[in-house]
Amino acid sequence: MGTPVTSSAEATADVTDWVAVGKIVKPFGVRGDVRVLSLSDVPGRIQGLKQVMLVAPSGRTASASVIRLREERGGFVIGFDVFSTPEEAAVFRGGLIKIVRDQAPPLPEGQYYECDLIGMTVRDEAGLVLGTLEEIVATGGHPVFAVRREGKEVLIPATRSVVAAVDLAGRTMTVRGIEELLDA
Repeated sequence: MGTPVTSSAEATADVTDWVAVGKIVKPFGVRGDVRVLSLSDVPGRIQGLKQVMLVAPSGRTASASVIRLREERGGFVIGFDVFSTPEEAAVFRGGLIKIVRDQAPPLPEGQYYECDLIGMTVRDEAGLVLGTLEEIVATGGHPVFAVRREGKEVLIPATRSVVAAVDLAGRTMTVRGIEELLDA
């Protein structure tokens, strides 16, 4: 069948038009299905998927339709019309499943989609640039922001007491009270 793939620029005129709702963990079976981890806390979000954008870690994208879906072991197994072999699906291992932002529910004040935070410049209240928010790590308690700069990583608690401000338009986050984390 082959995977119709485009560059990110061709497929998405504006990255903010899409919201990640799932992550492709690995290929599953011989028909090109994939094991998927939900990134959404909206009940039924994954089960209701029809048309999605697949984004590989390499940046390659593919517009896809869901043709099979079942829940399995705390995740999902999904068949997309663009994969017919495990090798085709493997190209998207670790990639994201995105939907058009209009299909995503609005969030309450002070809450943000992870995809909106990734890539933000993180500063302290004095204006010192700490780095770029590259990953949000789930932990037993609250999530942690992995902020990297010049090969160094700082893990910042994703709590209201630490995050002073988020400027989506300016793509910046201001944090406070993390001096001890910077000294370590």
